[in-house]
Amino acid sequence: MGAFPVFVVDGEPSPLKSQARAARFFRGSGVDPPASSCAEAEGEASAPAPVKARNAIFTRCVKDCVELLKNLGMPVLWAKGEAEALCAQLNNEGEVDACITSDSDAFLFGAKTVIKVMRSNCKEPFECYNIADIEPGIGLKRKQMVAMALLIGSDHDLHGVPGFGVETALRFVRLFDEDQILDKLHEIGKGIYPFLEGFDKAHVDDLPSPSTKSPPVARSPHCSHCGHPGSKKNHSKTGCNYCLVDSLEFCMVKPAGFICECPSCEKARDLKAQRRHENWQIKVCKRLAAETNFPNEEIIRLYLCDDNLDNKESGDRKLEWNEPKVDDLVDLLTYMQNWEPSYVRQHMLPMLSTIYLRRMASSPCKSLLLCDQYEFHSIQRIKIKHGHPYYLVKWKRATGGIVSGGASHNKPELDGESHAEVVVLDDDEEEEEEEATVNIESADSLDEPDLPQVLRDDDQVYLLTDEDIQLVSAAFPNDARRFQEAQRLKDAKSRSRKSKLSLADSMLETPKGPRPSGVQLSIKEFYRSKKAAGDEAGKKPVVEGESSSSRAGSRKSPPVDLTKRMPKSLRRRLLFD
Repeated sequence: MGAFPVFVVDGEPSPLKSQARAARFFRGSGVDPPASSCAEAEGEASAPAPVKARNAIFTRCVKDCVELLKNLGMPVLWAKGEAEALCAQLNNEGEVDACITSDSDAFLFGAKTVIKVMRSNCKEPFECYNIADIEPGIGLKRKQMVAMALLIGSDHDLHGVPGFGVETALRFVRLFDEDQILDKLHEIGKGIYPFLEGFDKAHVDDLPSPSTKSPPVARSPHCSHCGHPGSKKNHSKTGCNYCLVDSLEFCMVKPAGFICECPSCEKARDLKAQRRHENWQIKVCKRLAAETNFPNEEIIRLYLCDDNLDNKESGDRKLEWNEPKVDDLVDLLTYMQNWEPSYVRQHMLPMLSTIYLRRMASSPCKSLLLCDQYEFHSIQRIKIKHGHPYYLVKWKRATGGIVSGGASHNKPELDGESHAEVVVLDDDEEEEEEEATVNIESADSLDEPDLPQVLRDDDQVYLLTDEDIQLVSAAFPNDARRFQEAQRLKDAKSRSRKSKLSLADSMLETPKGPRPSGVQLSIKEFYRSKKAAGDEAGKKPVVEGESSSSRAGSRKSPPVDLTKRMPKSLRRRLLFD
């Protein structure tokens, strides 16, 4: 996919994250948390025992993955706390182009681009979200989204503020700018009402209850018949200026749901909506002021911290992608996964070929692929995979052959066939060429990686891999240029042949109409779907050019049929059409 990954490992989770994880664990299992766990959650103790046991197993898996990644030559960084926080910091500082994570709170940590749902075996391999599109779309910036997390809950606080859903929190947060939203939340947490301008800070307890009914708004009298300003009595004498009639007889009856648009009614509606909005603000502020420890300063510091790298574990922050250690990888996977060395090298070849092409594109040199075993030969053809074009590249063994040998039972099938010839890429085995055919169980090709295919041509054996077109053109420009020129000539010949065929078909077209170009014709265009009337009566069908004596059963030889000199397709048309 053309990406250079940087892997980030989680550090020690914060106490809030451990408590939230424990609460999620017990809530998902449907079991109430024990009293000891509740007591620990109120203090500053660590997570409950079940979470610790699960993390211990996960930690061992992470260490194995880190060892594998380092043997692959990938940079690995350790975060102090959340891995998403360090990913977002690297993205925000321009060290990386995007963060690959399924957690949306990466934007709260400061990420600019987040990639989710990685699938390399489809036409759309991932989902990409940019903060530049999200901010104008929902009208929120980073600190406002942090305020949303404080109100509706997050990974550090599952519950949030009771009574706050997404719609209510979004409506409340939009009342403040990004620079003042967190300060306003601190004021509300202390009981200060923030919406009074020009007056001293008022406490929310001193404000009137939102349930108190507002006094009615005075407005001018309206006609009960048409609903417009003025009384019904005046309309019966002088008429209605809005209905433009002279008497009540012709005054329009107001329809159902009639709303008057006069200035006094609009002013009354605006005043009523303003009082309703003020009552809602008072209700929300009282609900927030009743919460203890709101807003949580620790959650705010977690999201807005800009120092998330663990220097002790990560060491130097310099990002470098080194060459994979093939022998170490073979030993590691042979020991950890019980894979055969040939199986490991077979799965590593597509990765090593991409790295080899990158190295040749940046600095051309006379180096070979996979422990100096294979070299670039040519471009076989263009292959469409998952809706994208690729070059099918041929690799040949530099020493004159490909070593084949024993096969593992875990090998996926090649080219979708149940019997496939598997090439074993093991330089430790014998150098003579052998044919190995194994019976492989059918598997879903979408769940298996792309494996090298085998091509035998004139006693030569080649490996075929799918490579990026631009990468191959940059690594071997002369070969790519020759292939493109050959493709252009081939396409020109194909177009010329198609034009000649279309011209011949146009000359032979039937009265039914012209033959549509580019459409495969039905078999009924050449052969009859039903027997003719003469056939039904048991008679032999009459052929054009056949003499009357021959039809009458004469033994004389018929005259020479000139149609035999015509093309077979034309004879079919003359015979059956």
